[in-house]
Amino acid sequence: MQFSNVTAEAKANVYFDGKVVSHGITLEDGSTKTFGLIYPGVYHFATEAAERMEIIDGECIVVLDGSDDSSVYAAGQYFEVPANAGFTITVSEGIGQYICSYIETV
Repeated sequence: MQFSNVTAEAKANVYFDGKVVSHGITLEDGSTKTFGLIYPGVYHFATEAAERMEIIDGECIVVLDGSDDSSVYAAGQYFEVPANAGFTITVSEGIGQYICSYIETV
């Protein structure tokens, strides 16, 4: 996947002692995305804005806050997280890669 005409943030966002790393971009229309790597482990993220997490490589297990149900997502699949919520993501093996798009709510 490629993005054209973007402004890229050179400094990475590093979480969980370097086990989750992302970079941000701003598209021509002003929307933003982050993309990065998730190493094996279990991580919880809180959201401010609604998000769409596209898995572009690897596999992960996701539990949305307030749910007891888990879902498996692999390359080519995505999940959405409401604003002011959160999710727990587990990568069991290999490296998961993702693109996070922030969803504008009206």
